[in-house]
Order: sequence, then C-alpha cells, then structure tokens
Amino acid sequence: MTSIVSNIAYGSRSYLKPATFVDKLKSTDPGLLHAHDDEYGGVIIDPECLPLSTFAFASMLSASIFNWKLNGKNGVWLKILTKQSDLIPVAIREGFNFHHAEPGYVMLTYWIPNEPCMLPDGPSHQIGIGGFVMNENREVLVVKEKQCPCQCRGIWKLPTGFINKIDTTFLDVIAFRHVHQIAFEKSDLFFACMLKPVSFDISIDEKEIQAAKWMPLEEFIGQKFYQEDQMLRKVINLCVATQDNKHYCGFTPHQLISKFDGKLSYLYYNEMN
Repeated sequence: MTSIVSNIAYGSRSYLKPATFVDKLKSTDPGLLHAHDDEYGGVIIDPECLPLSTFAFASMLSASIFNWKLNGKNGVWLKILTKQSDLIPVAIREGFNFHHAEPGYVMLTYWIPNEPCMLPDGPSHQIGIGGFVMNENREVLVVKEKQCPCQCRGIWKLPTGFINKIDTTFLDVIAFRHVHQIAFEKSDLFFACMLKPVSFDISIDEKEIQAAKWMPLEEFIGQKFYQEDQMLRKVINLCVATQDNKHYCGFTPHQLISKFDGKLSYLYYNEMN
C-alpha cells in the first residue's frame, strides 16, 4: 500500500548517464588530470581532484587531452561542480561542449576522434504520470489545479501532481503518449496509470491543487473538454474498460533481474494466457 504521492509524480526527467567506471587506476603524472577509463574507450575526469586555479586547470587540461589523443581515447566527460564554475570558460575554450546540467554541477564533453561524435545526447524527454482512481461507487478522483495551461483552466482532471493522504495500490500502466518538441523543445512521455483506492478521505496540497473530490464517472467524462479531446477520451475509455474487465488490460509490474546490470528491475508487460 502506497500513498498516491509516490505513485503520481509530474515532470520528472531522465537522461543517459556516462558509462560507469571500469578502470579505477588514476593518472600518477602530476601534470595530468585525474581520470578513469570508461567502458567505451573514453575517460571520465574526477571532479573532486580538479585544481582550484584556472591557470593550473588550463595547463593540466591541455596536457591531458594531448595524452589522451596519443593513447587513442574517444570521449571525455568533465563534471564541474558549482564551486568550480570558474573552470567552465577554460574548458569551453579548449573545445568542450555542454552536455547537461543538474543542481550542483554541469557536465561537459569532448570528442577526440576526427569523426562524428558518438557520445549519447543529454536529456531528451520529460516524463509525466497521471492516475486513474475509481472507487466502488464508480466515482473518479479528480482535481482542479491552481496553475495549469489556459485550455485546462476550470476543468476537473485526473491528478498529475500531489494529493496527500489518499492511500492506493498500483495496478497497471494503461497507456502512454509520446510527442516531440514540447517543453524546452524536448520530447514528452505521459503515462496513464490505474490505481486502486484504499482510503477515501482527501487532503490536498494547497500549493498546487485548488480542489479535489470524488466525481461520478459519467459526470467526469461528460465535461466538454474531454468530449472534444480524442486522446484523453481514449485514455479514460481504456481505464474504464480495464476496471470493468472488458477485454483490455494494461502493463503490470514484474520484478526481474537482468544479467546486463545485475540489478532488480520492474518489467511492465501483459501476462500471456
């Protein structure tokens, strides 16, 4: 049993991470930057060992690149922490490019071979999740958001943000949407999930939610907004069909271990009869 807060999170992001360290031996040359070999013939510079002086960093970075070229290395990953931000212009002048940034650091890359860069791109998608929660009275949990696009203003919608103290269990991923060039010219993935309510009292996060309630299903889908939106109407119809066991079922989670990384993962799929 989990809270709906843990089941519905909006706007989370994901990205391809640099390769994991496989060679833990650091350079012993005091004139070179400390770095690890990665799994793809490149190097990952240790951010904790970067010099504080921009002059020393410039000298060591130039010498390191020369050394990596001699040794046939491919891509270089340079993580610069916020406290080291004075080093960023130095790296840019040396030919590094911005890859991605997170709170506390910026990641830059450098491609050594004289051929098209084969390093993975930075974050390309944002991910949103909406929850379809219907009780035994065929009432759907709906919300009105305080901040939302103008076309959704005043609409009772499925929750995609935070609602506190509604305990649920996760059932299925019913469907997902993929569209390109949305926020900040990134692609968007939206997952519609089926949740089973365990409690029925609603306590909202007043910073995000204007109101929340249980609404009869027919009243919910009868809103003009949903009647005119083909995609959302289809999602709701699939959720109702799943709820009513009408020959449709979503993807349920199954815990499996992959030999690729040795970690316990969730694989979502339909059970075969």
